[in-house]
Amino acid sequence: MDIGVNLVENYLRLTGYLTLTEFEVQGKASDGHYETLTDVDIVALRTPGSVYVGDPHDEDDCGVLLIEDPVLMLEDNLVDVIVGEVKQGEAAINPGLKDHRVLHAVLRRLDWLYEGDLDEVVEALQKEWVHHGVARGGGEIRTRIVAFGQAPEPSLNIITHTHMVRTMLGFFEKFEDAMRPLQYKDPAPALLRFLTKTGFEIYKPGA
Repeated sequence: MDIGVNLVENYLRLTGYLTLTEFEVQGKASDGHYETLTDVDIVALRTPGSVYVGDPHDEDDCGVLLIEDPVLMLEDNLVDVIVGEVKQGEAAINPGLKDHRVLHAVLRRLDWLYEGDLDEVVEALQKEWVHHGVARGGGEIRTRIVAFGQAPEPSLNIITHTHMVRTMLGFFEKFEDAMRPLQYKDPAPALLRFLTKTGFEIYKPGA
């Protein structure tokens, strides 16, 4: 797996998302044979609710172990769906990701979440990169295309490498006691954890 995709996946998992990576979408070419339309780097789903590092039964104890990241712009009763493109360079979206066949193929996997028609969701994503709708069973579902990569600052549709690294390092430091027993086997978080445990200070020049 690409190291950038691995970083994004672990950042999203840490903040409460279920993830699917490197999802290939097939389509029929003009000559009738099937071909890969694109490889969707990451699809992520987060349902409403808080994320705790430890056992939430003891609220007095785990109240200080709540994982939050304001950049994700989450709200109560909000289901958040991300269709993401991961770049090691500038955050950008491959035009193939906005192909209606690609978006339909991805969102059909989550069709049961939506009260409305997927065609409306796809059209909004193609035009504005975001759709707000009603979730099945109540509440709001936000679907957005997100570019992960280098950029001056994060936004609703861009999350920067700098932010993800700083956020993960912050969680490792803030929740050191709870996270110490965890085994980090994926390369991106494992390297960050190793460097912090061995005393390295990680920073971005000029930041």
